[in-house]
Amino acid sequence: MTPIALDAMGGDRAPAETVAGAVLAAADGVDVVLVGGEQVLKRELEALSASLPIVHAPESIDMGADPARALREKPESSISVAARLVRDGSAGAFVSAGSTGAVMAAAAILIGRAPGVLRPTIASVIPTPGSPTLILDSGANLDVKAEHLIQFAVMGSVAAEVIFGMTRPRVGLLNNGEEPGKGRAVEKEVHRLLASAPVNFIGNVEGRDIGANRADVFVTDGFVGNITLKSIEGVASMVIAMVFEAFESLEDSVRTKALEAIAPLRRILDYEQTGGAHLLGVDGVVVIAHGSSSRVAVANALRQARDGVQRELVVKMTARLALT
Repeated sequence: MTPIALDAMGGDRAPAETVAGAVLAAADGVDVVLVGGEQVLKRELEALSASLPIVHAPESIDMGADPARALREKPESSISVAARLVRDGSAGAFVSAGSTGAVMAAAAILIGRAPGVLRPTIASVIPTPGSPTLILDSGANLDVKAEHLIQFAVMGSVAAEVIFGMTRPRVGLLNNGEEPGKGRAVEKEVHRLLASAPVNFIGNVEGRDIGANRADVFVTDGFVGNITLKSIEGVASMVIAMVFEAFESLEDSVRTKALEAIAPLRRILDYEQTGGAHLLGVDGVVVIAHGSSSRVAVANALRQARDGVQRELVVKMTARLALT
């Protein structure tokens, strides 16, 4: 298998945590190549007494930079170089915790869209009771047409099959009511069209259904999806903080037992256990990790990318889209 290219310069905690994450993933059998400043990365590896291949990329893109302009002005950035490795077949996938906009632009321009794809979409994993849930788009496309959402539904369905091992995942259209006539004009049209799409469409679903195991894939535009995702993350953090505050009044022995009891829940809600979000619709596996990713999150994102390559995510998605 070709290696997974890691943008080792991307993220708030790079390169120390990205390199450490790569070392963790490599110890788990993931074939990783680091992309970034060669001397900087060599120092990080030496500090960990580790060795990994490096592809030199002398430039990096700041988190707040304009994506398109940054790609033009910094063709040797770690993001661009990693994307070209995938395009040229030297890497099977690439992972970055850097600028989401720059990663999307590099993937779309340098790797290119998969056959038949109108727009790539970000599919984020939400930990929910029973099994995880995918929501897409979670930020790539703020304005969409019906045909875009139809493709998001198909790509999300295939991703749920590949990532979670599901059979006929349930696809719901995120809306402001369950009735077929609810929503804006685009949701009404999509509801009608999804009935004949190659997915297991269960109808409209609401925001409260995300945690109620009503669907496995929630489809919406990037504006609604991103707000929904960030709201869930914020509420989860708030609930955990409130629980810990309540535990402060308990006796030490009782508090210790209570903390041990909720440890599994904390792991489930921890985004680092997921690793990142798949950018679906490009002609290669691309995983976008959280900007503040630690070594654990980076390692999991690399495993996630490895699995996407081994399970032929792009091939299966392209075949399914051809049926629409």
